[in-house]
Amino acid sequence: MGSIWGKLGLYIIVFVFALYMSANGYSPVLTVGLVMMAILFLFGLFYFYPLLLEKRIARLEVFLRKQSRSPAIYINYLLANRQDEEAKALMEQLMRKYKRPETGAPFKAAYGAYRKDTEAVREAVPYIRVPDYRAYYEVYVLAEEGKFHQARQLVPSIKKAWMRFALLAELERKEGRHEAAVDHAREAFRNARGVHRYVLYKEYERLLPQALEGVS
Repeated sequence: MGSIWGKLGLYIIVFVFALYMSANGYSPVLTVGLVMMAILFLFGLFYFYPLLLEKRIARLEVFLRKQSRSPAIYINYLLANRQDEEAKALMEQLMRKYKRPETGAPFKAAYGAYRKDTEAVREAVPYIRVPDYRAYYEVYVLAEEGKFHQARQLVPSIKKAWMRFALLAELERKEGRHEAAVDHAREAFRNARGVHRYVLYKEYERLLPQALEGVS
């Protein structure tokens, strides 16, 4: 969020606030505590907000492009923009870092889905800790195998709305019901925030552009 000058301005305000409190005899403990809280707030504003809550695609694009030093986040940008060679190299880096099955599984599943490698996704699924993400990729595998009825039965167990609608959109698309796919994709995009919203946007740009018409 904001330009580098906006960020600098806010940090200057925090610095001036700290000087003011010190000059007026406030407790050093209180001063340090409030300054730390302000710094944490600013960190959340400039990092966690775009990561988790931002809706503006242009802002998300700028944020993700700057995350090359954070591979776990930057991989989303590479996959969303189908930068195959860079994505492959970064995945190798992630796998060297996250060697335990439980920590590497989400990346393996995402990359497997990107490459349409159903077997890789299937192998990763049992190690995914977060239930919604585990179910998401279970549905993905079932859909790729043409087991649409079983896939639909599993979708309601997913709590995150954007995930449910995204899966339903993909199921409808695979079964040839284009209008229904567009409707579900539009709802998925409306409910998504942060990095997930950006990834859906880039996916629907290619596959279901009608879902993005008139959606802010």
